Amino acid sequence: MSDREMSKDEALEEAAQSPTVSASPPTLATADLLRTAADPALTEDFALALLKRADLPPEIIEQLAKNTNALKSRKAKIALASHPRTPRHVSVPLARQFYTFDLMKVALSPTVPADVKVAVDDILISRLKTVTIGERLTLARRASGRVAAALLLDVETIGTKIIFDAKTVARGTRVMQAALENPRLTESLVIHSVLRPAASAALVHAVAQHAKWSCRREIRAALLRTEHLSLARALEFSHEIPGPLLNELLTASRLPAQIKDQLLRGIQASSPPARG
Repeated sequence: MSDREMSKDEALEEAAQSPTVSASPPTLATADLLRTAADPALTEDFALALLKRADLPPEIIEQLAKNTNALKSRKAKIALASHPRTPRHVSVPLARQFYTFDLMKVALSPTVPADVKVAVDDILISRLKTVTIGERLTLARRASGRVAAALLLDVETIGTKIIFDAKTVARGTRVMQAALENPRLTESLVIHSVLRPAASAALVHAVAQHAKWSCRREIRAALLRTEHLSLARALEFSHEIPGPLLNELLTASRLPAQIKDQLLRGIQASSPPARG
């Protein structure tokens, strides 16, 4: 073979390794790439080489998705689901076949479109009750903010009773505590979690005492609307909220009546006397 001649595999490798954004046309024409993607003899290495191209046309990706031999590889499946041009109707059904941490990897990939990330997070969240405590701990620390927010509701139970005694509370809430430290968790996600009917007293107490989250005014306002905030914290958080706004918050609050009454008395005591 002369230096100018090139085999199909060599051409594919050159195309895969060429810059993803170039003014020159790709080494392989689209028709050749389509034939290659459909080739039943396509190996994992060449499938991965194709998927390294960020400019790979969607029709070639769809053809590759139909190549069952090339997609026997776990790496190829993940690369296909993570490609920025993979259509949603291809990537999401494929993601349902993935293991827990493969889902996390796809959801955190910077190349995956936002709507696909949401769908992959939803798949992962739907499986949280079935994964081990070790996996939940890892997800709480490293997964997306939405997954971490779902794990804020994770409190271990014995039968139907939540564990709250001093000896076991740390063990019972360890996933939740890890999720509170997740760097991808946002203020809005924390607020949404504490206001959910499923939010436990343990979560409300943990957020109310957390060095990062308890200082935020919007989170304090949300905690005042929950049913589990202690009187001491309620009094502390209410001091910085103007009377009219606090009154409005308490109207929608699920706090016990006696705590509401004490806070309302505080509003009345701090209000200036009416002029005659």
